[in-house]
Amino acid sequence: MSLNWGVRKCIIDIFYLNKLNILAILMEYTLTNTHSFVAEAYGLPFLPAYKTLTKGQDVTKGVNFAFAGSTALNYNNYLNKSRILVPASNYSLGVQLKMFKEFRNSTCKSKKDCRSYFKKSLFLVGEIGGNDLSSHISQNFSNFRNVVPLVVAAITKATTTLIKEGAVEIVVPGNFPIGCGASLLALATGYGNKTENYDEFGCFKAFNTMAEYFNDKLIYSINTLRENYPNVKIIYFDYYNAAKRLYEAPEQYGFDKSKTLKACCGGPNTTVCSDPSKYINWDGPHLTEAAYRQIAKGLVEGPFANPPLKPASFKIA
Repeated sequence: MSLNWGVRKCIIDIFYLNKLNILAILMEYTLTNTHSFVAEAYGLPFLPAYKTLTKGQDVTKGVNFAFAGSTALNYNNYLNKSRILVPASNYSLGVQLKMFKEFRNSTCKSKKDCRSYFKKSLFLVGEIGGNDLSSHISQNFSNFRNVVPLVVAAITKATTTLIKEGAVEIVVPGNFPIGCGASLLALATGYGNKTENYDEFGCFKAFNTMAEYFNDKLIYSINTLRENYPNVKIIYFDYYNAAKRLYEAPEQYGFDKSKTLKACCGGPNTTVCSDPSKYINWDGPHLTEAAYRQIAKGLVEGPFANPPLKPASFKIA
């Protein structure tokens, strides 16, 4: 996503996975995501999807290149290196970057025009990689540590490409505390349901350790990019701790303590909970609108963006 801080406001949501599923569409319940709240705080609109753009549609505020189920790694990585089933979506990070370049070529009058435009924008690269990590937990647990460097390298390569395109302000988010997610908690029972496997808040420690391992490697890569490109501001979004605090002190943020690890929408043919605002988990892999709102507040108002974002025009309610 690119937020333009100047007079010419723009968002380019390049690699974000929208938090929306079929059930949400059918029941007309809009499950918003963290970046929607961040955009609103800066007075910016929800982004149109690149693949559904119509001729003459206004793209001056930005475009969304993301696809549900997207991965950082492409099909070849999955087939030749990861030894697990290929992902459901073929719109990997590399494919989305190609679409961004197509958009650039059709939008900018010249290379100079593009660079001038991008210098006024904040690019958001992610969150991406979560589907890669979850796939290896559920299908090839032993290969998890081997795939992390590949995912980080893909994110780093995409970020570097954007810098070379003229981006001077970029956000790279980390991963969530996946050991607190309802879907992976259900999977965790297969690894033994011993008390010592869970932290004091009920999250599966091994899965969260994996997320922290990934985030540590990503932060190291970000710091290297900062050294290589000192004139570029690279902001790390700490999704892990922004979300983890909700599980640690749910009532402080308006959630029901007895429901923090339960999903509001458990899956097909299930009854949706009566009050989603009391839940952190929506359908297992995704969080509720209320949870994303709290995470967004932590990013915009601090302290989970490093370095901090510029002051927002509006408060997130």
